[in-house]
Amino acid sequence: AALQENLDKKLFGQHLVSKVVVKAVRGFLNNTNTKKPLALSLHGWTGTGKNFVSKIVAESIYKKGLQSKYVHQFVATLHFPHAHSINLYKDQLQSWIRGNVSVCPRSLFIFDEMDKMHAGLIDSIKPFLDYYELLDGVSYRQAIFIFLSNAGAEKITEVALDFWRNGRTREDIQLTDIQNALSVSVFNNKNSGFWHSTLIDRNLIDYFIPFLPLEYKHVKMCVRVEIESRGYTVDEDIVSRIADEMTYFPREERIYSDKGCKTVDAKLDYYYD
Repeated sequence: AALQENLDKKLFGQHLVSKVVVKAVRGFLNNTNTKKPLALSLHGWTGTGKNFVSKIVAESIYKKGLQSKYVHQFVATLHFPHAHSINLYKDQLQSWIRGNVSVCPRSLFIFDEMDKMHAGLIDSIKPFLDYYELLDGVSYRQAIFIFLSNAGAEKITEVALDFWRNGRTREDIQLTDIQNALSVSVFNNKNSGFWHSTLIDRNLIDYFIPFLPLEYKHVKMCVRVEIESRGYTVDEDIVSRIADEMTYFPREERIYSDKGCKTVDAKLDYYYD
């Protein structure tokens, strides 16, 4: 319930995300006989809410949220920076996951910047995501894996723009309109950690979840929430000014914010120092 409530209150313009994440996480947690871990892959431009959603999922399962010792975050450019060390990273990743799931079967692993990860590295965790009852005496079936990536964002925008140009609302977009094209696009993206990955090939990712690009009205929603969270009264003039300062694309239509809500926080510092 908290997961649903937080997404409804704090995530804007992402009807598919709210629906799919709540359904997937709730169903998985309530299932006493899961056959494999839950694997969600979140895709979209920067600032559309991917990190935010993984934070809310963590908070809905663990008291301390991202600070919980059972939540483990990996950032590709920080934890796996060098292509020549890929074999070392594979070994480290396997032993890290094995060790943590041995301590707590309900561990959460978040992989950020999947689009910057070296191809082939993520395949080292394939055994943990597969349908095995036990691996060396350890069951991984209660674990949750969340992948965050900018890869596939162009495909998502393409679908959203298509709907917009045909006079249909973004809320008309269904997961079936986008999920297959998204997984194929990510699988074939050479600049992505999922390039020709066995995780996709073997259908081990349960949901590819598209984060739609944010419109002007969504940016304003983000600004309002941020102002309120700082304890100020919402000033609609400042809300509009900050939304107007953002840059939008495509160049002709100027529908979508190219940074989503990413820089709202910094822009507010200018008005409320």
